[in-house]
Amino acid sequence: MSGIDGALPEHVQRNRKAWDDWAPEYVANGERSWRLGSGDEKWGIWDIPERDLRLLPQDLAGKDAIELGCGTAYFSAWLARRGARPVGIDNSEQQLATARRLQAEHGLEFPLIHGNAEAVPYPDRSFDLAISEYGASIWADPYRWVPEAARLLRPGGRLIFLINATLLMLCMPDEERPATNELLRPLRGLHRLEWSNDTSVNFALGHGDWIRVLRSNGFTVEDLVELWPAEGATTNFPYVTPEWARQWPTEEVWVARREG
Repeated sequence: MSGIDGALPEHVQRNRKAWDDWAPEYVANGERSWRLGSGDEKWGIWDIPERDLRLLPQDLAGKDAIELGCGTAYFSAWLARRGARPVGIDNSEQQLATARRLQAEHGLEFPLIHGNAEAVPYPDRSFDLAISEYGASIWADPYRWVPEAARLLRPGGRLIFLINATLLMLCMPDEERPATNELLRPLRGLHRLEWSNDTSVNFALGHGDWIRVLRSNGFTVEDLVELWPAEGATTNFPYVTPEWARQWPTEEVWVARREG
């Protein structure tokens, strides 16, 4: 098991406070997402159906899964309905409070851990699947959470994570305005991002760095899926417009397999 102690990294502490403050804004989305049945799951800010993307393994019955940065844990609920045995870990106790309420309302029980996805309190090789949809995949340091995911997965296990597309991060202003058609920050050295309008910290890498961090931790990259909004799709998030997202990718999903 990796080192787990009471001293949280500075970015984890900052994100914990930020997400405890933001949690009320995500209750409605959590409630809506928990109501989706198996086969109706939707990915990302454009609600792209899983039945169209087919990103999840087809047979999840009896599989051990962990959601890294689970928020309100709707994704874990989807996995449970497909027969998996999920565990959710999140940095925000307030997000987990919503998740626990929704567990009770929907009659689904699975472990929910308040903790840092860069140091998960489970033994090596505990899981067959690790998932992160805008969780640890952007709010934890990839040079910490990817090695932790590798530690947690059994040989042959899958890692599936959704992130903001690299190109979006290069074109996103440092305030709450939509992405522009200009490059606003360099790709070289892309890693830790801080914003002028809040105290949170998130992370992004270029594709080459993603490949290197995955391969160096024993993963084989199986797919990189760019997500495109359907005609007429809208989003409540202010950082991108549908017009922009139909020309350049807003989101991307990486699929990797843990080597033996």
